[in-house]
Amino acid sequence: MIQLGVVQTLKIVKKVDFGVYLGDGENKEERVLLPKKQVPEGAQTGDEMEVFVYRDSKDRMIATVHIPRLTLHKVARLRVAQVAKVGAFLDWGLEKDLLLPYKEQTRKVSQGEECLVALYIDKSDRLCATMNVYPYLLTESPYGKEDRVNGTVYEISNNFGAFVAVDDKYSGLIPKKELYGNVRIGDVIQARVTGIREDGKLDLSIREKAYLQIEIDAKKVMDVIWSFDGALPFTDKASPEVIRREMQMSKNEFKRAVGHLLKEGKIQITETAIRAKQ
Repeated sequence: MIQLGVVQTLKIVKKVDFGVYLGDGENKEERVLLPKKQVPEGAQTGDEMEVFVYRDSKDRMIATVHIPRLTLHKVARLRVAQVAKVGAFLDWGLEKDLLLPYKEQTRKVSQGEECLVALYIDKSDRLCATMNVYPYLLTESPYGKEDRVNGTVYEISNNFGAFVAVDDKYSGLIPKKELYGNVRIGDVIQARVTGIREDGKLDLSIREKAYLQIEIDAKKVMDVIWSFDGALPFTDKASPEVIRREMQMSKNEFKRAVGHLLKEGKIQITETAIRAKQ
């Protein structure tokens, strides 16, 4: 069976003036054209060739010896060649660009940028890209707890946190409680593996272990204090919502940082403010 979107080995079953027809050697009625300009010199009937099968601009199945950057059910980062009414078209290394429909975009994309996508076959039996890559990510990664990884944020959930494609291929999640700062879809982040779930998916954190993070948080608190001319207009008794909004950290993390600064004699706390000591 000739498979759409897959690199496969097919045989030359017929030569014509405009190319050769390829088949799988089993179904004699099923064949696909390889255009003449891509047929190797001296190729003969019965020769095997490794090709990729997709649809041309007239929606006909066609073979190519050029292997694209993305194949069926795989994930890759592709450049947006242009944006049109039906969606975005991605450069995947073939003459015909790959369509990323608007309904398959998790955020608006712009010409020239790169986006992480997977390849699927739509209801009309055409190859399309999707930014909903979750079903296509692998769960058997080589990483263990405390390993450092890089990944692309591809979805953000108010309930769960930020979903990350580690190495653009493995499934990871920054839980909501670990998610701080302005993290957006498409961001490439560095993270620490905090755990591996039973299904192989990775739990991640963009923060260090507590004893290392406290120095980073303390410096951040001091920077914010100085941005308020040396007097932060709330204390560690403020609500968790205020602290998260102003500091991008949890209340416990803020209290630890403030306690650290207090111990070092860098701040003083009043009923309504935290002041830097001159």
